[in-house]
Amino acid sequence: MDISERTIRALAKIVTGDGGLSPYRSGSVLVRLFNEYGRNDVYEQGFPSRWKYAEDCIRFLKKKNIKALCGLIRHVFDPREFLNTNFDINKAVESFNCYLKYDGYEVVIVNDVVKIRDLEGDGVEFSSPFHDSQKDAHTFIKEQTEKCDAKIASGDYYGAITNARSLLEAVLVEIEKELDLAAVEYDGDLIKLYRRTQKLLNLEPSRKDISDTLKQILSGLTSVVSGLAGLRNKMSDAHVATYRPDKHHAVLAVNAAKTLANFIVATKEYQKK
Repeated sequence: MDISERTIRALAKIVTGDGGLSPYRSGSVLVRLFNEYGRNDVYEQGFPSRWKYAEDCIRFLKKKNIKALCGLIRHVFDPREFLNTNFDINKAVESFNCYLKYDGYEVVIVNDVVKIRDLEGDGVEFSSPFHDSQKDAHTFIKEQTEKCDAKIASGDYYGAITNARSLLEAVLVEIEKELDLAAVEYDGDLIKLYRRTQKLLNLEPSRKDISDTLKQILSGLTSVVSGLAGLRNKMSDAHVATYRPDKHHAVLAVNAAKTLANFIVATKEYQKK
C-alpha cells in the first residue's frame, strides 16, 4: 500500500484533528496513538509541531510497517472515535478518500467496521450471518472476513490466502453443526468438510433432478474448494511457500472464498424457509 505525500498530509490532519473534520488530539495523545502502532516516542520538552510529528510518523509507518499504517487508518476512522463529538465521520471519510483514491484505495465503513478497499480489484462483500453473536466461532468468522481485506490492502498476500481458507472453513463448520447434531469434529480436511456440507444442503452434482448446467456449476464449486485448499498449501503463510503469491492471486482466493461462503449461507437460509 503506497500512499502519496498529499495523502499523508490529508491523513495527518485527520489524525491531529487540525482539518476541522475529526476530534482534536494533543501532543501527548498523538504519542500514545503512534506508540500503539510501533513507535517508541516520549512526549517531552522540545516536542515538534503536532502536524509535523504526525506526518513524520505516517511516513515512518509507510516505510517500515504497512500493516501498522492500515491499523492506524482504521483506528482514526473508527466510529467510536467520533462518539459524543460534533464531527461527522462520513464527511471525514469522504474528504480523505478524495486523496486516497489516487493511490488506488478507499476507506469504507460496513456495519461500523472500517475497511480499506482496493479500487484496482473490487472485492466480493461477505457479511457474517452471525454478526450479532458473541460466540467465539462467530466472532472468528467476522475477524477472518476483515483480515482478508486488510491483508490484501497491506500487501500481505500470504496472510490473505490463509484467512480466505479459514473463513470458508469456519462458515462450513458452523453450518454443518447447525444442520447435523451428530457432526464429527473437523479434522482439517477442507474438501471432506465441504462434501459433507454439500450433502446436507442437497448440493450434490450427482442429483438426478437438476439440469446439466447446474450440475456443472455445483461440480465447479467442489473444484473451487479443492483449489483453495491447494493454493493455501502452496502460497499461504501456513506452510513453506512453493510459489510467491501476487496481489491477483490473493484477490482470487479471497473473492472465491467469499462467493462460496455467500452461496452456502444463502442456500441454508433458503432451505430453512
